Amino acid sequence: MPPPQNLDRRRALADAAIDVLGGAGIHGLSHRTVDERSGLPAGTASNYFRSRDALLLAAADRVLELHKQDMAATAGGTAPPAGRETLIEMIALVLHHSATAQRVRYLAVYELMLEATRRPGLREALAKMEDLTLDFTVRMHRDLGLGTSRDQVRTLMTLFVAALFDLVTRPPGTVTPDDARTLVRVMVTGTLGPS
Repeated sequence: MPPPQNLDRRRALADAAIDVLGGAGIHGLSHRTVDERSGLPAGTASNYFRSRDALLLAAADRVLELHKQDMAATAGGTAPPAGRETLIEMIALVLHHSATAQRVRYLAVYELMLEATRRPGLREALAKMEDLTLDFTVRMHRDLGLGTSRDQVRTLMTLFVAALFDLVTRPPGTVTPDDARTLVRVMVTGTLGPS
């Protein structure tokens, strides 16, 4: 029997899985904890996601969906003035927002990344997010009038992921916009050279 197709409920369960992963880690994730966190009746998560692997994939797919929404919102704004300083400010803004307002989501992403080293299917799902982000980011650099190569963008993304890990693992409420800006300035200068 195929799993139920109520998309709102699937999203609620996936959001709850992300919340559990971000708060309790991979070992705290179970169908029962997802049911409890979502406020849905016991057994709902296992009806939608038959195995723990399916639950992990649902969380990864939901992260990708949320990531696409965030990127679309970023792209939907008015075009900023071109240049490296604009790039630094944009990346710093995203880094700070990710480390603060979206802290739990990114703690969950790091849990998924570690688990993906043991689960190829999960790694494939996360690779989609990486590829999508790379393509989007290259386009943003072009829109800013920067000649950043695809390899340089990939390097900046790698450094962003490392910087975000540092920031999300700090005590909540201690990350400032200046922390993000300082890290990003070093990342951009180190990758693109002095301006």
